[in-house]
Amino acid sequence: MKFLLLRFSSIGDIVLTSPVIRCLKKQVPGAEVHFLTKKSFEAVTKHNPYLDKTFLFEERVHEVLDLLKEENYDAVIDLHHNFRTLKLKRALGVPSHSFNKLNIEKWMAVNFKTKSLPNKHIVDRYLETVSSYGVKNDGEGLDYYITPDDEKIVTTLPSSFQPNYIAWVIGAKHATKQLPLSKMISIAGKLKMPVVILGGKEDMMRSKEIISHFNVPVFDGCGNFSLNQSAAIVKHAHHVITHDTGLMHIAAAFRKKIISVWGNTIPEFGMYPYLPAAFSSNNKIVEIKNLSCRPCSKIGYDKCPKGHFKCMNLLPEEEVMNTFS
Repeated sequence: MKFLLLRFSSIGDIVLTSPVIRCLKKQVPGAEVHFLTKKSFEAVTKHNPYLDKTFLFEERVHEVLDLLKEENYDAVIDLHHNFRTLKLKRALGVPSHSFNKLNIEKWMAVNFKTKSLPNKHIVDRYLETVSSYGVKNDGEGLDYYITPDDEKIVTTLPSSFQPNYIAWVIGAKHATKQLPLSKMISIAGKLKMPVVILGGKEDMMRSKEIISHFNVPVFDGCGNFSLNQSAAIVKHAHHVITHDTGLMHIAAAFRKKIISVWGNTIPEFGMYPYLPAAFSSNNKIVEIKNLSCRPCSKIGYDKCPKGHFKCMNLLPEEEVMNTFS
């Protein structure tokens, strides 16, 4: 059978589709697996050996529609499930399966703080979309593939970073998913192991603010590494400190020890680090539970809508610093 998987964004969401890709390829005899995503996320799937073909578009799916029609797919697996994917599925006119986004349950959790969300990771909900083909969760967790050239970036770190360093991902898409600057400065001064700071160009100002407060060697990688070079830094780190970001999921794919820091969003949305059972002890979630205003959004805001930002300001710093020896 020939399958087309849809997931247009973002980094973490695409990484979380990797068990579906792998299980389809390995469990359905003769399966051919294709993937459609935005060109800006090409690096996430580029080296996945379980994908036979990847289609990329810049702005509109229509850019590749004719090419997709030529493939004569047996089924579309919709792991994005929005209006754009609905139009595409209608245009292709083949059987399709869509995952449940739980929008109502998430809306209830945000607006009424209900506990109606199922205790099920998004990966397991993704996998439900292919269960009719006899596909089962193989328990192997996430995949992420980089090249030896990407890993060369680790050799450029100063010798003081060997054998162990912390990879600290300081950014996140929304401000309410990020530790406040004052909190990061305080944590920076208490870390006991060399640190590589990771983030995009948008995080460069904050990295410069905190870098002088470290009492250990620090390497500022913000805005200097490609996604897959950052992934290589994560792969070789002793452990990873991260907000709810794409690199958090990449760290899980490498079975790293992860300290994930949660602000306005909650792990119960089903996107916490997804690790095989044998590595479950590698996952440390740091959050303020039972805060009456949390979650205030299923995504995030530019600033705390209440003004106090208790979900981050009240986080105990020792929980971030003293998790893994």
